[in-house]
Amino acid sequence: MKLSFASEQSQLNNRAFLYGDVVQVSFFIRNSQLIMAEECYFYLMASMRKMRMAIPLSYTLEFFQNLFTEKVLQQGVEDGIVHFFVYRSDDEKVLSKSEISFYFEVELMQDILGIQRDFEIDLIKEINVNTNVLSGIHVHSAENIYAEIYAKENDLDDVIFLNPNKRIARSIYGNLLFLEENMINIPKTTEGAYISPLLENFVTFVHKNNLAKIQESEMIAFESQKAEEVLLMSDLKGIFAVTKIRNKTFGKDRFAEMIEKWKVNFL
Repeated sequence: MKLSFASEQSQLNNRAFLYGDVVQVSFFIRNSQLIMAEECYFYLMASMRKMRMAIPLSYTLEFFQNLFTEKVLQQGVEDGIVHFFVYRSDDEKVLSKSEISFYFEVELMQDILGIQRDFEIDLIKEINVNTNVLSGIHVHSAENIYAEIYAKENDLDDVIFLNPNKRIARSIYGNLLFLEENMINIPKTTEGAYISPLLENFVTFVHKNNLAKIQESEMIAFESQKAEEVLLMSDLKGIFAVTKIRNKTFGKDRFAEMIEKWKVNFL
């Protein structure tokens, strides 16, 4: 079953189709409940402001809660990711005042908070990602498209992007967490990492419960090899244990234990 919904009839003159003028944010359904709704909503609002979109007055947290209750939860969806897109219409107005529309579709999955499967990744050297204010939001990215093709052609699940300073930024789909002894290193958003409600909720839980120390880092590629475990958290795809980067293999038991404790918060 696949669910989708648009705020108006599909039009070929929308700027998402014509120019990639669109912002994407994920909302999460678990056990027939909308979780982290407030965090995801504020991320959506921040992303739209960064893209200088005219936010409709109707776009309140309550609006989205009611929308997903009616169009998703009441349709029987128990677990999944709502891929939500907002875009400007090509209406000849000043772009910052153009009408805003939305489209979303639901990807069903067993448990958004569970580790989905193991990932094998590698470094991509041909291209890098930027570190400006737009780098942390999900917008059209030619780099991601190129890297997806590269990964598939090389039998990889994902790749590590570097920024122009040759430091680790993010992967195609999300952010990387590197566990070494009692420290989790996470590339900073100023390094080109995504802003992620899913990641922020997890690391806040880990910090508050003293499961590990959290450090936002500037990491060269070689430092990834020092990690004992690597986790990939993606608002778009879910959570994955990275078990291999090049010739180095990694465990996953400690991250798996943290994830299980975190999940209890959402029962």
